[in-house]
Amino acid sequence: MENRKPYQLVSREWKPEDTVIELNGVKIGESLMMVAGPCAIENEEQIFTISEFLSKLGIKFLRGGAYKPRTSPYSFQGLKTEGLVLMRKAADHFGMAVVTEIMSMDKLDELCEYADMLQVGTRNMQNYPLLRALGKINKPILLKRGMSSTIEEWLLAAEYILAGGNSKVVLCERGIRTFENATRNTLDLSAVALVKELSHLPVIVDPSQATGVRNLVPPMSVAAIAAGADGLIVEVHNQPAEALSDGEQSLYLDQFADMLNPLRQAAKIHNKVFDFDLPKVNSNAFAN
Repeated sequence: MENRKPYQLVSREWKPEDTVIELNGVKIGESLMMVAGPCAIENEEQIFTISEFLSKLGIKFLRGGAYKPRTSPYSFQGLKTEGLVLMRKAADHFGMAVVTEIMSMDKLDELCEYADMLQVGTRNMQNYPLLRALGKINKPILLKRGMSSTIEEWLLAAEYILAGGNSKVVLCERGIRTFENATRNTLDLSAVALVKELSHLPVIVDPSQATGVRNLVPPMSVAAIAAGADGLIVEVHNQPAEALSDGEQSLYLDQFADMLNPLRQAAKIHNKVFDFDLPKVNSNAFAN
């Protein structure tokens, strides 16, 4: 039957089997991908404290913003190059891969030097010159759904990257803008199940950005994995009340650790490999 969809390379008609992307010893798409860390890199002590805690739980992907796209020009914009240096230093020390956001093409070379996976944020999902540039590099791309984008528009954004020659794309549902204001966004878990039917690319979920509410992150994380997501990207902070960015949606260290066992149970529904350890970590030892 003729493929009438406007996207081709990302579709299951083009590639029926799931895409699996290997990074830092994890087969993304087979094993559950857990990306965790602070919203923004603030200082060396902060990122080393969080990285040490996560590494003891077996987390292989460290997230953190060095260049921060903020709605207000007066909000903390990130440490920029200094943040990248600190994040790379912590990740190398604890055996983790760096996942951080790229905001513009002029930072591409710098980001490629420090990061293992480049994140395209919701505001840049339809930045087509940037997507074309990312199609020419040999690094995995984490492509977040635009806050007001349809699923078709999201998949077409991924098509730009694949059409450029880079097939290592992980899609990320991070909530969409609706009339509801009780949460930061509306987490569209139906998109996870649908995109898994339409596309062979791995799909993960960002429950932190989606809800904007700390206590909603654990249940929505479990729901995302139960819905078939291939992983999560979660904001974690050792001192959320003191965070310079999005502290209200950042999990405490003990909250994050407590979430892992329910995630293990949810992963069994879709036979996802759960590679994380569940040691008894004293989170109080990491809090200042």
